[in-house]
Amino acid sequence: MKHRIVVLGAGYAGAVTAGRLAKRLHRDDVEITLVNADPDFVERVRLHQLASGQDLPRRPLREVFAGTGVRVRAARVTAVDVDRKTVELVDEQGAGTLAHGPLAHGPLAHDSLAYDTLVYALGSTVADNGVPGVAEHAYDVAGKQSALRLRARLAEVAPGGTVLVVGGGLTAIEAAAEIAEAHPELRVAIAARGGVGDWLSDKARRHLRGAFDRLGITVHERADITRVGAHGVVVGAAGEIPAQVTVWTAGFTAHPLAAATTLEVSDTGRIVVDDTMRSVSHPDVYAVGDAAFAQGAGDKPLRMGCATANPMAWLAADALAARLTGRKVPRTTIGYAAQCVSLGRRDAIVQRVTSDDRPTSTVLTGRTAARVKEFICASTAWGLHHPTMLVPSRRRHLASGRGSEAVTASAS
Repeated sequence: MKHRIVVLGAGYAGAVTAGRLAKRLHRDDVEITLVNADPDFVERVRLHQLASGQDLPRRPLREVFAGTGVRVRAARVTAVDVDRKTVELVDEQGAGTLAHGPLAHGPLAHDSLAYDTLVYALGSTVADNGVPGVAEHAYDVAGKQSALRLRARLAEVAPGGTVLVVGGGLTAIEAAAEIAEAHPELRVAIAARGGVGDWLSDKARRHLRGAFDRLGITVHERADITRVGAHGVVVGAAGEIPAQVTVWTAGFTAHPLAAATTLEVSDTGRIVVDDTMRSVSHPDVYAVGDAAFAQGAGDKPLRMGCATANPMAWLAADALAARLTGRKVPRTTIGYAAQCVSLGRRDAIVQRVTSDDRPTSTVLTGRTAARVKEFICASTAWGLHHPTMLVPSRRRHLASGRGSEAVTASAS
């Protein structure tokens, strides 16, 4: 009987894990099923572009994984039972339907999918941090549909209207810059509880402020937002920042399904894993990406983001493949190299960091940095879309370690 591997979520972490497992293991021995609510691969790092009005290419998962042996299932995960080793799904076409394009509208169908090994990569969603009014009045760029809702709302705002982006991190900075560049007829502001980009080096912060000045972005720092309303936000006890549109980018939180299981999770609901991305409480479960609570360089928890999603996926896939084929399990420490921040389409910051994510004095800015950032984003999606063009590696049979003659791609 084939070993059943189910991967939940086809963001960067889940898609890369599924593809790498298909390249490491022989399809005669394993059955890999990738479950995702959207039939397309969504480039989350570009959702601020989608929200600002840019059109992104479709990347159907069926095409991405064609010929790999990975079965793609378009369905929404409603529950995970790690003791019975089953996953509950809902789709629109009926149980067992494979995703060969957008699903037609129809009655919801429930299904149960059994696994031998589970890879949990359901990622994260926007965190309201307990602030009233976020769900009712704010927009976000945490998912494709929410980015499209923001896109439609921006198109309705009259010239001179204000768009307020709440948050001081990477997502907030990129969203504010992209909206300001794409909609020069609107006023764009950014508000953060602390400083905006205050983790960057002095050179990077100076460039960021210069870019905001060029784009006409108003900066509100040390702004403790206590409520979001239909016409702006309340700051502190009595202050206000008026806005026709509020975009909430003040952090992310893990998908809540993991916390509803018997898996050991952190106080933020992320699955606690060891240095091979395997659950510390359930050895038949791996977690990657935003869903996993893992230690990186300097014994610091890895932050949520694309920068950690891919290395976690590589490590999890290689460790799982090694265990199934009887080879030595690779062990490494994930560290950082740089933080890349786009400031519209023609400007960016590439901040070199230490392995434990502290900024150094080495910074690229301007068009050169924008080209570097675009290359990184494009190459990640391109690698998923053209797996046969990557470095070849031999597939392995289970429990034997012998190489087959089938040569396939490696994401190394």
